[in-house]
Amino acid sequence: MPAPPPPVRASAFEWARTVLLSANLLWTTLCLGGFLPGARVLMTVLTAALIAVHFADPDRGTRAHPAGWLFIPFLAYAAANLAWVTPVRWLGWFDWLNWAQAAAVFWIVLNGVAAPACRRFLCVLLVAIGVAAAAMAGYQHFVDPHWIMLGRRQAEQFIGRSSGPFGIPNSLGVLMALLIPPVGELALRPGRPAALRALCAAALVFLAAGFVLAVSRGAWLALAAAFALKPLLTPGRSMARRIPVAAGVAAAAAAAAALLYFSFPLMHTRVDFMFRDLGERTRPIMWRGAWRIFEAHPALGGGAGSFDVLFEPFRPEGYRDQPYYAHSDYLNTLADYGAVGFILLFGAAAVVAWRCARARGLAGAAFTGLLAFALHLLVDFHMKIPALAMIVATVAALVTAKAWPEGQGMAAPAPGLPARAAALFVALAAIVLAFGYAVPKYRAEESRRASRERIDKIALAGTDVSGEREALSKFGDGCARAVALDPGNAQAWSDWAYSDTLWALADPRRTVELGVDAERKAGRAVAICPVVWEFWVRKGTALDMQRRWIEGGECFVRALQLAPLRADSWYYQAYHLSLVSTEAGPALAAANLCLRLDPGFLLAQALRQRLGTRHQ
Repeated sequence: MPAPPPPVRASAFEWARTVLLSANLLWTTLCLGGFLPGARVLMTVLTAALIAVHFADPDRGTRAHPAGWLFIPFLAYAAANLAWVTPVRWLGWFDWLNWAQAAAVFWIVLNGVAAPACRRFLCVLLVAIGVAAAAMAGYQHFVDPHWIMLGRRQAEQFIGRSSGPFGIPNSLGVLMALLIPPVGELALRPGRPAALRALCAAALVFLAAGFVLAVSRGAWLALAAAFALKPLLTPGRSMARRIPVAAGVAAAAAAAAALLYFSFPLMHTRVDFMFRDLGERTRPIMWRGAWRIFEAHPALGGGAGSFDVLFEPFRPEGYRDQPYYAHSDYLNTLADYGAVGFILLFGAAAVVAWRCARARGLAGAAFTGLLAFALHLLVDFHMKIPALAMIVATVAALVTAKAWPEGQGMAAPAPGLPARAAALFVALAAIVLAFGYAVPKYRAEESRRASRERIDKIALAGTDVSGEREALSKFGDGCARAVALDPGNAQAWSDWAYSDTLWALADPRRTVELGVDAERKAGRAVAICPVVWEFWVRKGTALDMQRRWIEGGECFVRALQLAPLRADSWYYQAYHLSLVSTEAGPALAAANLCLRLDPGFLLAQALRQRLGTRHQ
């Protein structure tokens, strides 16, 4: 009988990969999941270093696990979509970089973290992240419900629900759903050291508490469904045995839900809302919009990162939210990348899932967590959150390595000179892509976002912006930095034009001069991306500042064509018409339509009052 292969010892390069990935997971998770572009600068540097270290490793063999190759066609297709299809290339870059990072993490953990010590380190780190997230959730629930990371304040709609290190409670809920099954396996399955089981039991208590405090109905249902589906998907048993096991799991989940429903008031409220609203009100609006975008672009989609922009023509009356994403990663991918991208991405994921469904023990429990994550993607956009995308890629790679042991115990051939040169080229390309493209784009977007956020807060507070000269200067300077770093960021050009129009309120004598500058900047935004309604509004406003009213009117009409049911697009049309006394009637009609779409629009209320007085 042959002797078992000796245990794999971790090399310095393997430990370097493990530490770099761990640092990236910690940093990105603790920075609101990497949702803000400023947090993605260091994240990108760490990812580039991780890729470079992996491919520069002289001991790395040439044989790569086939599961990693499955996602390469989608990345190539998404890059082509970014280059030739999407109308919002600056947003498409962010989307592609996020997918590429998740695929890189999956590849490197699968092929470059083989030593048991390194894999255990990653597992401990993931559990520690979950426990820390649950502790933050407890602080938010019992001490300060307004607190979130990075000194920001929680949105009013989420008060009473905990989000941990994220800004969104559903993100915390899905992280807990991902981690609870494997930690529960370690804590509850006999045969492991007592100390390990005790530690895991304590961790399980924290994770369960965070899971409850997130009050995420989707996460609760997804985890319950995953536990019920896992016996049905696991091969090796007859269906007669699988169905009773699944039914028993479903009954246990229903009993736990009933217990929480009657003992936890906030869960009681959330469940009542779910039945009162027949499940959801706003998500189906976004889902229908995504589906209609797909119907308009069935093969290739509307383009990488384009959902939020292309949603506007399908916005129903009365829906005033800014969706950003479709709140379903499956529909969002279908809308952005079409049937081709959907099949390439989720077809590859389905192949990996099919090969991993037979996993037992700890890997099988982790597969249940992955199944819960996948089910929750039906109703949320977790793959758009970089930290969650990297975490799920890490867990998936660890499960794949265990359940699909391709070539395990076989020595990979040493790379020859061509393979070594190709590996070094990939390492160098990762560094160039990070520092030459990704980091400047993230820095530009952070400069623009932070500047626009400050000026929007002033506007929401009802402060007269004409007296906020320092804020206006910072707004313009932030936009100028953004376009210098990334001239292709159309939103930065548009916001820079917006700063000029606001300056005209503070210094009316320069209105025409500022209008010329604003027209140039807004024109640049329109030239980059002519399908964003806001860019046309900025150009129309700039033309109005130059008393070119008829030309400006054409821009406002174009904005209305792109966003026919946005209250603010009708407000701008009303204000434009109000500049000419003979158009007071049409201006009043536009203001009334704006207020029909959003009765709380204060600027439109003031404009209507003024127009009503003039029209009498």
